[in-house]
Amino acid sequence: MLLLALVLMTVALVSALTAMRLAIHGREVAIPKLVGMSPLEAERAGAASGLLVVIERQFYSADIPEGRIMTQIPPPGTKVRRGWSIRAAQSLGPQRVAIPDVTGGSERVAELNIQRRGLSLGSVAHVNLLDAPLDQVISQSPPANASGVSAPKINLLISDGPEPPIYVMPNLTGQPLGSATLALQDAGVKVGKVSVLPPTQSPFEPQSGPAAPSAVSGPSAASMIVTQIPAPGQKVVAGSAVNFEVR
Repeated sequence: MLLLALVLMTVALVSALTAMRLAIHGREVAIPKLVGMSPLEAERAGAASGLLVVIERQFYSADIPEGRIMTQIPPPGTKVRRGWSIRAAQSLGPQRVAIPDVTGGSERVAELNIQRRGLSLGSVAHVNLLDAPLDQVISQSPPANASGVSAPKINLLISDGPEPPIYVMPNLTGQPLGSATLALQDAGVKVGKVSVLPPTQSPFEPQSGPAAPSAVSGPSAASMIVTQIPAPGQKVVAGSAVNFEVR
């Protein structure tokens, strides 16, 4: 009886493993070859295997006719589960559009010039340059009149002008607001929000009855700085603002 029970348990275990393997691998399909197909043909081929075809990008190609699938991920023959997505790129055919020279102008002018040629604006990066004015296109990729371009996009490098000066924030607490404002203006730093704190009452001052709320007047040049943001020692960029609390 013990031997029979062991045999039955072994058979049950093998059957369970076989059923599990069939359940897992029974849903696997091989990725079909989509290169050279039209988008409609690729979608039908993917749907026949329970797969989704997604055309993500377009590239120029001298070998693949315009409108046909030129690359795919995963590659043909890969085993995947049903419902998997195949990412494909579509061919634009040979390059027929001349790459314009958009350097020297503004970013907006460059974008309009690119779109007028039937091209797209790619990535845009910014850099601080001492000898280039603000919002000027200083470089492009691919360069003007380039041949053998893969994607119909032009990437731009834009100047943000000279890098603003950086200062170390001084300790202005205990100083009059007027003199601190003049010192900041000389450094190209602005005064931001100025909050007036209510006056403090001395613990030795006699009180008669409940204290009435006192009106808080606005800040003046003689108001004394109590706190500042940014704090002393922090770095500030010219053109930024400093907030104060005064009495």
